[in-house]
Amino acid sequence: MSWKSREGEASKSAFVSRKWTLLFCIGCFCAGMLFSDRMWSVPEIEDISSTTRVDDETPKLGSGCDPTIDVENEPKDVYGEVSKTHRAIHMLDKKISNLEMELAAARAAQESILSGSPVAENLKIPETRKKRKYLMVVGINTAFSSRKRRDSVRATWMPQADKRKKLEEEKGIVVRFVIGHSATSGGILDRAIEAEENRHGDIMRLDHVEGYLELSAKTKIFFATAVASWDADFYVKVDDDVHVNIGTLGATLARHRPKPRVYIGCMKSGPVLAQKGVRYHEPEYWKFGEEGNKYFRHATGQLYAISKDLATYISINQHVLHKYVNEDVSLGSWFIGLDVEQVDDRRLCCGTPPDCEWKAQAGNVCVASFDWSCSGICKSSERIKEVHRRCGEGENALWNAAF
Repeated sequence: MSWKSREGEASKSAFVSRKWTLLFCIGCFCAGMLFSDRMWSVPEIEDISSTTRVDDETPKLGSGCDPTIDVENEPKDVYGEVSKTHRAIHMLDKKISNLEMELAAARAAQESILSGSPVAENLKIPETRKKRKYLMVVGINTAFSSRKRRDSVRATWMPQADKRKKLEEEKGIVVRFVIGHSATSGGILDRAIEAEENRHGDIMRLDHVEGYLELSAKTKIFFATAVASWDADFYVKVDDDVHVNIGTLGATLARHRPKPRVYIGCMKSGPVLAQKGVRYHEPEYWKFGEEGNKYFRHATGQLYAISKDLATYISINQHVLHKYVNEDVSLGSWFIGLDVEQVDDRRLCCGTPPDCEWKAQAGNVCVASFDWSCSGICKSSERIKEVHRRCGEGENALWNAAF
């Protein structure tokens, strides 16, 4: 066989091999596709069946097709649960707020003790007071020159000796005259007050230098000292030339016990006096806008009451609270921007007879009585007995009162 014939046969053989190789690859591909389709079809069917079983077992909520489901009552139940949860959160928030206030007050008291201030001595003595809860602490603002006024108050609406102790123990009412120190420490004025305290035991001394232009500072220190010394629902400031019916005051404040931050008094908004030399002149009048503007609403200074949370707030922040020349304006400014409820109760600012007398006869006994023209009872040391006789609530009203 020639070389050319052998070469032709080899070419035909290679062509046949390539043809069978191609057919073999196509066959393998088809077999692989068939095998792959069969392998994936089984899981797919299983997934569909399992999904169907899950759907069958899942409750059909809110479908409206199942007559056993009460769709109409379901929103009410949800709203009820939401309301309960809201109340629970509100109560928890209130408890946390109270604990924070108590913690801050305790820290302030600790700092006072560590600093060795005179106020801290007051904190160390009344250990039994801290364990007792009182309704109110009444601080009667007084001065060194007001001995006759103090005696007239003792002779009328302020219980003395055993009755004052009974008032604290049975009614939870603490009443004290509030006064600081003279500019000359240990001088004759301070010794006179110490002798008066030894005789009556009804004076609260403050770490404060007395002065007419320092009433705002005195008010601030009074609340800080009182809240550190007695755990009460309310703290009251009253002037020593005002007549007060303690039982009626206690009943009035007791109605506001559920309110955590309440500020009670005769609310007013008097003019800002820019003219020098007049009474109640406001040196910082420019802060209140144009001349002739009025103050923001605040309680008149003869008598007002604040809840424990507000007294604690004053105690904690006393070093940064601004003092205006008028103490009632200062107190009102300290609460601006806070979530405080103002209660305007006109029974806290009745006039002297016949005004308070007519109201008492009508069954609306006044809490406090004074003359607006004098910002107190005019010549109170002489006239307060008459006011007490004609407008007083009666001794039995106090002792029979339930707070």
